Amino acid sequence: MERYDALVIGGGTAGLSAALMLGRARRRTVVLDAGSPRNRFAAHMHGVLGHDGLDPAELVRRGRAEVEAYGVEVRAADVASVDEHGGDLVATLADGSTIRARAAVLATGVTDELPPIPGLAERWGVTVLHCPYCDGWEVRDRTLGVVATGPASLHQIELLRQWTDDVVAFVHAMGELPADALERIGARGIRIVDAEVAEVVGEGTAIDHVRTVDGAEHRVDAIFTAGTLVPHDAVVAPLGLARQDGPMGDLIVVDPRGATSHPRVFAAGNVVVPFGTVPLAMGAGSMAGGGANAALVAADAEEAVALQAQDAEAWPEQAPVAYWEQRYAQRRHWSGHANASMVDVVATLTPGRALDLGSGEGGDLVWLAQQGWHATGVDIAPTAARRAQQAAERAGVGDRVTAVAADLAEWEADGDVDLVTASFLQSPVHLDRGTIVRRHAARVAPGGHVLVVAHAAAPSWAPASMHHGHHDLPQPDDIVAELALGDAWSVELAEVRTRAVTSPDGAPATLDDAVVLLRREG
Repeated sequence: MERYDALVIGGGTAGLSAALMLGRARRRTVVLDAGSPRNRFAAHMHGVLGHDGLDPAELVRRGRAEVEAYGVEVRAADVASVDEHGGDLVATLADGSTIRARAAVLATGVTDELPPIPGLAERWGVTVLHCPYCDGWEVRDRTLGVVATGPASLHQIELLRQWTDDVVAFVHAMGELPADALERIGARGIRIVDAEVAEVVGEGTAIDHVRTVDGAEHRVDAIFTAGTLVPHDAVVAPLGLARQDGPMGDLIVVDPRGATSHPRVFAAGNVVVPFGTVPLAMGAGSMAGGGANAALVAADAEEAVALQAQDAEAWPEQAPVAYWEQRYAQRRHWSGHANASMVDVVATLTPGRALDLGSGEGGDLVWLAQQGWHATGVDIAPTAARRAQQAAERAGVGDRVTAVAADLAEWEADGDVDLVTASFLQSPVHLDRGTIVRRHAARVAPGGHVLVVAHAAAPSWAPASMHHGHHDLPQPDDIVAELALGDAWSVELAEVRTRAVTSPDGAPATLDDAVVLLRREG
């Protein structure tokens, strides 16, 4: 099952804004989008600073490109449900597949269920509208009708008078209007029609008139109405999130950051604020994305403390893939440079096909590709392999690098190689370096090499526990004996090399590397 830091359900304005924050926070994020944004019926959006008049579909297109530039995945998918298993959130898709994530942002929006009046739904988003702030300017000074859907429509009737002095209010659904409401409406020159609306009439999406059940025809150029808002929140029903019934219906409760009653589930946009505009959805999505990252930061700290406190005796009992995936998910381990000992040795070899065992986040892979090698890197941690491929793409050598997440004891190389490297293939959990390197050395062509670089001694600043016990600090002769490659191989180099480094506190320091280079005879 795929596992992400964050899952964003909904690829509209709120969802992509949340994903942008998460992507920029370097979280592995996936957006699952059903492709039905609320404003898909409109050709233009308004009141959005810097984007006034832009097609909403174009905003989504730009937003997708932006989040994908930060490594966020955007997929077309319908989510059936989200539940919690083993501390993670698990989304089950409509096709039955599942995706696991540590945190989630719900940004699924709402559906506007319009009154069942013939001719109304067909014109939705064109000449049948709901938000004067969004569309009032475009129909200003024209004859505008308001088809009331309940008592709350009084606000819409009075509000629309700001854009035109010719407003017709179809108030049948409101029941008997209070005297003070009638007085206010009448004082503004708003015409009231009590008869029930039977049909909206006109050619195409244009409106000629509204016909009421008494046969009367009332000319209008556009209609404003408020549909029943149905939030798309059923997918998270299994989580039992806190809800409250208010003026806008029964909605999931969120705080100003978009946090729900679940510590790692956030919600933003119309799904929790049905009348929110695009700018509000953007802001809420950004807050929710930031809130989800903050929740993950807190979880990372807790996990790091627990890992640090773990008894060293228990480490070998962990599954290597779980251990290393956890370590890479918590923080990055690559300094940004290839290992100096590897660089010094490989610089003397002729480039060809290279296989890097335990390739981590790709430092050596990128350097190999830059020197002309076609390099494949294999690491047991999916997060490390993903970062390695991304590093190669950023360095412009993605076409010469293949990063694979796999168990080195099981994965098979495709064809022969000229070089096998294993830099710091050392682990506090069980890892049989000798068997692994021997297995892949069998793919080395005659004249090719195997290079092993290992920590030969603990750094001077390390705690005493690193100098003994579970830590693997072999000498060059130990590595040669461990590999036991046989008579077909000759030892070209077996020595300890000292390299200058900077200690964690910024002081100059050194590290000792055991470096072993073997050549396969022709």
